Amino acid sequence: MSETVARSPDEVVPGPDGALRCPWGVSAPEYVAYHDDEWGRQVRDDNGLFERLTLEAFQSGLSWLTILRKRSNFRAAFAGFDIAAVAAFDQRDRERLLADDGIVRNRAKVDAAITNARAALRLDEPLSTLIWRFAPEARTAPDRLSDVPANTAESRAMAKELKRRGCVFVGPTTAYALMQAAGLVNDHLGGCWARERVTT
Repeated sequence: MSETVARSPDEVVPGPDGALRCPWGVSAPEYVAYHDDEWGRQVRDDNGLFERLTLEAFQSGLSWLTILRKRSNFRAAFAGFDIAAVAAFDQRDRERLLADDGIVRNRAKVDAAITNARAALRLDEPLSTLIWRFAPEARTAPDRLSDVPANTAESRAMAKELKRRGCVFVGPTTAYALMQAAGLVNDHLGGCWARERVTT
């Protein structure tokens, strides 16, 4: 009889196909897909980064699974996260969004999305150039979830600069979540099958 190795929920765990994954990435089918195909992969286009910035702000105080399950609704409601389109939203759009039960109806977060689109449109450089300026040097793979920071010097600097440029609802923790989601950092745990995949 083979011996089963007990693993801490803080370490990589086998997913539905037996491959080892970060423990948060196996609890629901939406998490498996997001973990395997998106999280940690580089996003370099402005609208893609604006989407992730917006969704990370909407996630604040909620489960990320809630956001993933509503993501298609968010995309429809926010014009595919086209920066110019969202920047042009007016009061009617605000009311439309606040009446849309397919998204998270939070006035401060809706207003932040529009404010941030307008700030991005005013930049003297692409949003992607600004954000990627804060990508840190590669570091050793974390072994456990407890090794992954909530924010870093780079995310604090990014949040400060985004605020200076007119963005709102973006603190150091939200900025770091953006860095993880958009591949500025690779926080897949050591032993996670997706870790090497996101860098190739």
